Parts: sequence; structure tokens; C-alpha cells
Amino acid sequence: MLQELARIRNRKTGRVSSWDRTGRNHDCWIIPPGESVVLADLRGPAQITHLWMTQPNHYRECLLRITWDDAPKPSILVPLGDFFGLGHGLVNSYQSLLFSASTSAPYQFNTGCALNCYVPMPFRTRARVELVNESPEPHRQYFYIDYETLPDWPEEAGYFHAEFRRANPFSGWGREITVNTPEANVVNQGRLAWENNYVILETKGRGHYIGCNLSVTNFQGTWWGEGDDMIWVDGYKWPPDLHGTGSEDYLNQAWGMQNNAFLRNGSSIWEGANTTALWGGKGGYQTSYIFHLENPVRFQREIKVTIEHGHGNHLANEMSSTAYWYAATPTPAITPPPVEKRMPILHDNQGRWLFDPKNQCPSPPVRLTPEMRKMKRQWVRNHPEKK
Repeated sequence: MLQELARIRNRKTGRVSSWDRTGRNHDCWIIPPGESVVLADLRGPAQITHLWMTQPNHYRECLLRITWDDAPKPSILVPLGDFFGLGHGLVNSYQSLLFSASTSAPYQFNTGCALNCYVPMPFRTRARVELVNESPEPHRQYFYIDYETLPDWPEEAGYFHAEFRRANPFSGWGREITVNTPEANVVNQGRLAWENNYVILETKGRGHYIGCNLSVTNFQGTWWGEGDDMIWVDGYKWPPDLHGTGSEDYLNQAWGMQNNAFLRNGSSIWEGANTTALWGGKGGYQTSYIFHLENPVRFQREIKVTIEHGHGNHLANEMSSTAYWYAATPTPAITPPPVEKRMPILHDNQGRWLFDPKNQCPSPPVRLTPEMRKMKRQWVRNHPEKK
């Protein structure tokens, strides 16, 4: 980036924003409930260089939708907060190389926050940037979309993609079993891991995966990690092409997650901070991010990015994620769950979780092995008080 800063180029810089066309100071757009609005319709070859958005609410109810080159389906389709690295519909201030956020009311729902994205997004002929309001009330949006023209389509350029997934809850085989106990230490390998792990990204084509954010709502209240990351490139094999050693290790931290936000990894929402900020010490929300900038995972035909939830997938917390990647051609992002199934799990005023069946979108059940069944029986025998 800095090497390019002094280079004089034959490009034109442009911006589309929500400025008041009447010359007054009503510099926002109002999106009616259930409707979508085109924020920008740009012609290429060009490149989006910066997104800035601010709004008072609807971080999970609104979807950012971006379609490249008149493709039949969008390549970016993610709830507004999650795209910018903030899960659970919460806001917080943090900084990374690709995304940042700033608010005067950290760890709150439905309050103002500035969101920034600095990911380069080139396109050949057209970029259509939309915001979809799936809330039951009008949505107020301020925005900048900065871009620059390109003299031609850059050689080997890729299209930026992002998609959102959620498992509420993740259907772990031993939700009652505490992390790092003997009963949790089961074998998880081969096709069992391929089928059971939480999926962050599964897509076909040619490109490279550059990272994700991962959100956990910690129902059990203990450490939610110990899940190995497993990434398969161009088809199944064992072991996978990339096999890690634990959730915080994949997120470039260790001994749990810490209250920091670095350029390439960190916590945009840290469970330890919101434990004291929310509901009298009953927070339970974590959002972490990892960016593979110097080490993207390149694929020629397909990629499957997964992580265990608890070792061997025994936990049953809520899991959601946003995956980021570049592809050689515009590829459809998966459709997120309906709005009611994207909403965060809340507490009552006593700090108890409020489980609403309308809010749930559970993952497929984890396939049980004889060892898992044995460990569940052993846990009951050894911990009758936690039955």
C-alpha cells in the first residue's frame, strides 16, 4: 500500500454518497421497511476503494448486497454489522487493516456506529451496491462509496466476495460436557470432521480465501474454543491441506481471546469486556477476526473452510460467521437465514438466555460415533450434579 502511495496514475476518483441533493442538511437516505435501495450503480472497469456507513440501528436486519458485472446473483450478501466485522447486532470500536468501527456507546444494541471497509473491490463492467431493509420500520442510512476508474481490467484481478452463515444453535453432540475434560477428547478425523465441523465457507471456482470473522454466543459460559480449523483445497483428502490446533490459534491468539484488535487479527467484540458491560455481568458475546493477507489460501476448483466447535464438535453454542474471498468470476453468495433467524439471542433482566424457537436455525445434527456415546454416558456417571 505505501509503495503505491507516491505513484501518479491516470485514474479518476469518484464518490457516491447520501448528501442532501436539495442543498440542506438531511444527508441520509430513508429505506422503507421491506424494501431495498440502490446506493450506487457504477460503471467499470473501476474499483471500489472505501465504504463508510453509519446508522442508528438494524445491524442484523439490513443486508449489504453487491452484484458484479450484471451477474444473476450477488457476490456479497451479508448483514450490515457482520460485513464490517461486528456480530450479534452489537456495536463497538475497533481497528483492523480491512475494516474499522467507531462508536461512543460500546457493547450496545441499536445505537449509532461508524463502519469502514478498505477492501479493494475491482470490477470489469458494473458494480451495483444495494442495502436491503428487512426490519419492520424505516431505516436511516448515511454512506460514502469511494471508487476509482481503471484504464483496463487488471491482469489476474479477482472479484471480492462475502457471505454470512449461522448455526443457532450448533448441534454439538455433548453440550453438557465442559471443554478440556477427558470426555470431550474424542477422535474427530476423516469424513467425520468433513461432515461435522462448522462450515465458514464452501464454494467452487478459482480464487483465494482471505479470512473471516467468527461470532459465538456462549450459552455454556465456559471456554468456547479448542476447535481445530480444517481447510480443504480442491476436494476432500485426509489430512486436510491446512489443519490447525485450536480456535484461538487459528485466530492468531493463544490461551483464549484477548481484548485487542490488531491489523490482521483480534476481537471486535470481546466477551470479557461485555461480561461487565451488559446485564450485570452476563455478556457472553464474542466476535473475532482473522485476515490471511500475506498467506491467502488459494484454490483452483473449490474450497471448504471449517472449524470444530469445541474439540470434536461437542459444544452447542450459537455460531455465525462472515467469510471473505476473491474469485476469478462473480460467484453467488449463499442466502443468509431469514431476518427473524438472524437476530441475536438476548437475556432477561436476570441474565438468563431467552431462547425463542422462531429465532433458531440449528445446524444439521453432528453424526455420533460409539466413542461419543460412551463419553456422554461417562460424563453422566462422573458428574451427576450436571446431569
